[in-house]
Amino acid sequence: MRSIWNGNISFGLVSIPIKMYPATEDHSISFRQIHTRDGGRIRYRKVCELEDKPIESGEIGRAYEDADGALVPITDEDLAALPLPTTHTLEIEAFISASEIDPLQLGDAYYLGTSGAAGAKPYTLLREALKRSGKVAIAKYAHRGRERLGMLRVVGDTIALHRLLWPDEVREPAGVAPKEKVTVKPAELDLADTLMETLGEVDISELHDDYHEALEELVAAKMSGATPAAEPGERPSGAQVVDLMAALKESVRSARQSRGEEGAGEAGEAAAAGEAGDASEGGAEEEAEATVHELRGRKKAPAKKAAAAKKAPAAVAEKKTAGARRGGTKAAKAAEKAAEKEPAEKGAAKAAAKRAGAKKAAAKKSAAKKATAKKQAGKRTAS
Repeated sequence: MRSIWNGNISFGLVSIPIKMYPATEDHSISFRQIHTRDGGRIRYRKVCELEDKPIESGEIGRAYEDADGALVPITDEDLAALPLPTTHTLEIEAFISASEIDPLQLGDAYYLGTSGAAGAKPYTLLREALKRSGKVAIAKYAHRGRERLGMLRVVGDTIALHRLLWPDEVREPAGVAPKEKVTVKPAELDLADTLMETLGEVDISELHDDYHEALEELVAAKMSGATPAAEPGERPSGAQVVDLMAALKESVRSARQSRGEEGAGEAGEAAAAGEAGDASEGGAEEEAEATVHELRGRKKAPAKKAAAAKKAPAAVAEKKTAGARRGGTKAAKAAEKAAEKEPAEKGAAKAAAKRAGAKKAAAKKSAAKKATAKKQAGKRTAS
């Protein structure tokens, strides 16, 4: 990878020699301009107005044009002599939380690598300090003819530089938002929330450029002399006035159906019913709320059924064991039979049978003692 800028990171009194490398690349297919009548190339040539002839790149310099049209030449030596510390240095100004950066300010991204072995230790120091603090560094540097603002953050084991727009380069969004005064109903927000939950999240790394792939196939077909077989995509029609509630419900139905979730057909029926009726605003809101509860209830129902299915065997076993305790010998026998059919109840049934047998033996022993005592009492009386 070829570096595009050499300099130093100034971290207080610590200086880190670095090289800057592009962190991104453009995969766009480039086209040439041609003359449509005969296919001839259209070229742009740099021509000197005074000599009226093309000029080589090595002969081209830069100049500033004032209000009167006069040109003031600016040489590389003039720029190198500017009394700015950022001319060849990336000067760190402060460390802040990344959440303080407005995403509108983010520009091109670059990787910063060390320039020579001497920069390894201070480079690692800055990287680990950024990691531990959880902050980003704000720096100023000169690049491509102007001073720029940048943000340093850690990416893996590398320090990355994101070019930032200056705050005054971000335009205010005045006049961009709709001027019409509208009110969004709570029921509409509930449906929007349900749609967001249904669509779920996405792993950005799995997304790819479908248009680029289709364009490559088109170019390959043209190069081979074949006629592209792809059908033209649907062109978006003009703006349409739609029933927002019905559109939201239909969107939820389509999203659930595309994910293969059960109940998509029922949601579609609810959406169709909402489209067909001329309901009042209150009725539409109630219907939307019912749809939201119905869609959210489907997510909870399977979990409840699973929990009930887990509890059922334990409840049956407990009930039968209690019956075995109360029913004496018959209950013990029933528990033993149930134990043969249901292994999960075997231990409980055996325990109940053992207790019932013990009670019966104790009763017999007690009766024998009473008979012996009665017999001895009769003998004493006879004598």
